[in-house]
Amino acid sequence: MDWSKRIRQLHRWLSIIFAATVIANFAAMAMGPPPAWIVYSPLIPLFLLLFSGLYMFVLPYAVRWRGDEARERI
Repeated sequence: MDWSKRIRQLHRWLSIIFAATVIANFAAMAMGPPPAWIVYSPLIPLFLLLFSGLYMFVLPYAVRWRGDEARERI
């Protein structure tokens, strides 16, 4: 398995984790003022999603910059 496939799989799992933390955040807010760790818990997967998403965004451009021999590997 190459890096791009691993990053895509990581991005998928991070999106599930992010969605779960946002849902938990809203559920905690419905019960009253939530603790700070629940409020800020979606930020960790969100930042990881940012980096993996930027990697996947730049990947096609990086292949073009490298030339034809790199296209065969991806």
